[in-house]
Amino acid sequence: MFLRNKNKKKIKFSKMHGLGNDFMVVELINQDFIFSPDIIKKLSHRNTGIGFDQLLLVEKSYNIEFDFHYRIFNSNGSEVEQCGNGARCIGLFLLLKGLTNKKKVIVSTKKNNIIINFLSNNLIQVNMGQPNFKIDQISTLNKKTCNDFSTKLLNKSLLCNLVSIGNPHCIIQVQSIKYAPVKKIARKIEKSLIFPKGINVSFMEIINKNHIKLRVHERDVGETQSCGSGACAAVAVGIAKNLLSNNVKVNLLGGSLTINWKGFQKPLYMTGSANHVFDGYIYI
Repeated sequence: MFLRNKNKKKIKFSKMHGLGNDFMVVELINQDFIFSPDIIKKLSHRNTGIGFDQLLLVEKSYNIEFDFHYRIFNSNGSEVEQCGNGARCIGLFLLLKGLTNKKKVIVSTKKNNIIINFLSNNLIQVNMGQPNFKIDQISTLNKKTCNDFSTKLLNKSLLCNLVSIGNPHCIIQVQSIKYAPVKKIARKIEKSLIFPKGINVSFMEIINKNHIKLRVHERDVGETQSCGSGACAAVAVGIAKNLLSNNVKVNLLGGSLTINWKGFQKPLYMTGSANHVFDGYIYI
């Protein structure tokens, strides 16, 4: 798949990461290609491909309200709605490639739109929109009240909180993330019939009202070094339950993010770094 011949197309890409959550980023404004699930799986392979958690595509927006359209594909080829770390990397990519000279860009995604603010060369703030606590929009559970976002899973033995940050998240509070049963529990929850489209599962340890630690199992991927939307979801749950303040530092395995949310009916902001690793091209 990766050797050059007359039947293959040359695709330029960038390898990037946000706190260890790594991406293959491709601009499809000045080049054209359709990435099938099979091609994405091969490209994402850590030994025989480029290797990445997600493939990010930047496309032209056909809506004048948005600067670009942004698509996210997991390493198994499935398209997902949101990726917070990816959003920061997309922002840096747009700057590095000269696709924008704005201090703020608005990009549409599969489900929502996000606003990316450039604070410095690699520090980027993303307006992630309003957290959605309506359980019936995340699961098959018949609960609709915005404040009633807790439920019991795994034979009603595990208390969880559900929220969507453009993509669905299940938040579990634990005493220590070091000993959290991530592998044992997360896959069972992710594949539960309660969640027809799957769900991301996060384990949150509250240090104090301004500081949490987090481990995240991303659907169709497994545990990752970091998850921006997972950090946003955990903090939103903590604030909604009056356990956290409006400004929280989140320590993930790959580094730290700052999440700010002033509560219901307000947008949530995520601030963190984005890193460019290298540029390359491949024949597909």
